[in-house]
Amino acid sequence: MSVDTAVETKTVFGAEVPQPPQHGAAGGVMRGLNFGTGLIGGIGLAAVAGWVTAILTPSSASNASFAPMEPTYVYLAVLLGWVVGFMLGMGAFVGPLRWVVGRDITHADAEYMAGKDLGRKRYWKYTTDHKVVGIQYLVVTLFILGFAGLLAMLIRTELGMTWTSLFTPSFYNSMIGTHGIAMIIGMIVVISGPLGNFIVPMMIGARDMAYPRLNALSVWLLVAAVPMLVSSMFMGGIQDGWSVYQPLASQAPVGMLGYQMTIIIFAISTAIASVNLMTTILTMRAKGMTWSRTPIFVYGIFAASVMGLYAFPFFQYAQILGLTDRVFSTSFFDPLNGGSVWLYENLFWLLGHPEVYVILIPSMAVALELMPVFLRKPLFSFNFAVAGIVGVVALSGLVWAHHMYMTGWAPAANYPFMLSTEMISIPVGFLVLVAIGTFWRGTAWTRLPLMAVYAVIFNKMIGGVTGVYLSDVPADQYFHGSMFVVAHFHFMLMGAGLFGAMAGIAFFFPKMTGRILDERVGSIGLWTAFIGFQITFISMFVAGLQGQPRRVLDFDDQFNLSNWISTIGAYIIGIGMLIFLSAIITSWRSGVIASSNPWGSKSLEWQTETPVPLENFPVLPVVTERPYNYGVPDPYEAELESIDEDLTEKAGTK
Repeated sequence: MSVDTAVETKTVFGAEVPQPPQHGAAGGVMRGLNFGTGLIGGIGLAAVAGWVTAILTPSSASNASFAPMEPTYVYLAVLLGWVVGFMLGMGAFVGPLRWVVGRDITHADAEYMAGKDLGRKRYWKYTTDHKVVGIQYLVVTLFILGFAGLLAMLIRTELGMTWTSLFTPSFYNSMIGTHGIAMIIGMIVVISGPLGNFIVPMMIGARDMAYPRLNALSVWLLVAAVPMLVSSMFMGGIQDGWSVYQPLASQAPVGMLGYQMTIIIFAISTAIASVNLMTTILTMRAKGMTWSRTPIFVYGIFAASVMGLYAFPFFQYAQILGLTDRVFSTSFFDPLNGGSVWLYENLFWLLGHPEVYVILIPSMAVALELMPVFLRKPLFSFNFAVAGIVGVVALSGLVWAHHMYMTGWAPAANYPFMLSTEMISIPVGFLVLVAIGTFWRGTAWTRLPLMAVYAVIFNKMIGGVTGVYLSDVPADQYFHGSMFVVAHFHFMLMGAGLFGAMAGIAFFFPKMTGRILDERVGSIGLWTAFIGFQITFISMFVAGLQGQPRRVLDFDDQFNLSNWISTIGAYIIGIGMLIFLSAIITSWRSGVIASSNPWGSKSLEWQTETPVPLENFPVLPVVTERPYNYGVPDPYEAELESIDEDLTEKAGTK
């Protein structure tokens, strides 16, 4: 067997780089693969896997005791077939297979995979360019949030129509659980996905992510997870809320498998994305970009990646163990056979609370990133902000058990966890104080991104204050399981997280799309959603104080008024979000063309062209100052002026 050992060279940024021989057209088999072939591969392999499993599984006629497991095995086979087939059809395994057979990817192949000269087609392919991946994340996230928002509107419609029932209790419970997990997934990636991928490499002066193919893998795994979650609603749904406590989950309809597979795949996607972002930030910052010169948004994305990398596996492990309990009759969570329900609760909440800060920290980092631009002054204290982020990361893994005060697990641990939970409000408070201090005596250029920051800070303060009550054991004994809790975490996750995402999208929209987001329509959408948000969840606070339980379809008439008001507010939120979405769509298609730096920002991502070239920077930048030195005299300015005066004087003399 002979091996082709010919070596070619390619000039890349002025350097001769050895290349493996090019076999055929650039891109090879990837030229024929896209989202369409992914769907064909996923649906086809899912159908084959389900059919084969149905044949091999004993039927009820031959083994009556085995009959209840037939749909379980078939549905699980369909889900696995879908994921593998979809990723095969997208081309996720082409790179590793080429490496195995000894045909490494050439520079021309890499350029094709990055979407060079492909136009809009690159957004439907397994594209490695971090900017394309950022746009793909944005579209997928908007779809997930739209799906979750639709379920929220159905839930509020049911609760608002107090005189009748629209849905069966089973379907209502399914909507509650699916809405919860879909919104959580969407909020986790709404900033770190689109902005973390599109903006961070440029912000640190890099040409791409550290692992471009893994970057594409992370977003398409997320895409593969979405149909599994949607399918679960047609297979009995999620009956136990988004937390799906065991052993109830093992007794739930077969649709629970869709939830469990969604979490397993999403956790893999998150781990890949976290490692990629962390490696990129640690190793690819521009020359001169020390940690003191690194933008605060980069710190926020890095912190979210750290928390996601260590916390999400707990959730993944819990679902893997729960799946084996159901499918293979293990007993990890079955007390009758030596299992423990406490194991599930601890695994779940070891993710459940860090996940709050995975959503919150990027949102606050976006706010702190754009405030200096619109106030034209440095952050009140950059080091204080960094300390707040570091403090949240350090303490986020020490607060999970405050969700378990009322369960009876380890009562002696309640007060230590109450202390750790109240302690984490200190570094979170640092971030709010930095924001308020930056506003102090600043001259605000009030544009749409800054208006969204106003909303973030307002909602964050309400969410933070009400969270203090829930961290206290005596108060939590009253509020636990009530609508007060629902209102609190919506102020934290949606009030701070989603409005922060709106600020980030409005701010970075010109760089991402080459057009200015319509400020008039966007502002109407923002404030409509904000007003509706206050109406909806302040009314829920009142209902919770009155004692209305959460996740209940039928309730006492004394809660009717609160539910009518909350439902009206929810429809106002929906209208506001649709208006904001229309601003995104219309501006993307026909908005005002943006200049390279419409905000006059000092950070690196605004110093490159718009639309951004494939390689971001023709020459890698060198950083000599902090990114927020607005109003701070340039230490070299006097020297440059002196040189200029000398040259002018010499020219005049001559």
